Amino acid sequence: MKEVSTNQGSVWSQRLVAGIATFFGAGLSPQSPGTVGTLATVPLAYLLLRYGSAALFTATVVVSVLGTWAAGRYCAATGKHDNQRIVIDEVAGYLLTLCAALPLKVNLLLAFGLFRLLDIWKPWPIRVVDRRVHGGFGVMADDLLAGAIGAVLLYFAQPLLVKLQPVLPSFLQGNL
Repeated sequence: MKEVSTNQGSVWSQRLVAGIATFFGAGLSPQSPGTVGTLATVPLAYLLLRYGSAALFTATVVVSVLGTWAAGRYCAATGKHDNQRIVIDEVAGYLLTLCAALPLKVNLLLAFGLFRLLDIWKPWPIRVVDRRVHGGFGVMADDLLAGAIGAVLLYFAQPLLVKLQPVLPSFLQGNL
């Protein structure tokens, strides 16, 4: 993993910040680091979704707090606000999208699509937050808002998804 040169602490601290901010290197992808970061979160989301919404929400809070700290430090070290290598915000946003979902396989895919669409498109009010809120919290805030909007949309889709289970491809049918 590429080191972030900064005068903000020891080499170990710098590596910890870079590891968290890039979600253990997923953000270093040369192509679509945000999508790669979200994709790297799917195994974690799979495990957490099996334990329910409380586990997902708790993980989202922990990731958000650590992510805000790491993103702020990483931005300061690189001199760029919302450096595209920072993908811990995608981790938090994707996990939040799943918080109100049933533990269905199809929800992992739909949450991924909904979250990425909202994160890339940035409709109002996500766009406003992205432009006006800065620092480590600013990096996280627009993705958390995209995750919250995605969670609401996914929540209302749950009854339909349950009814569609028999007609979905077999790899998307059933509970986790």
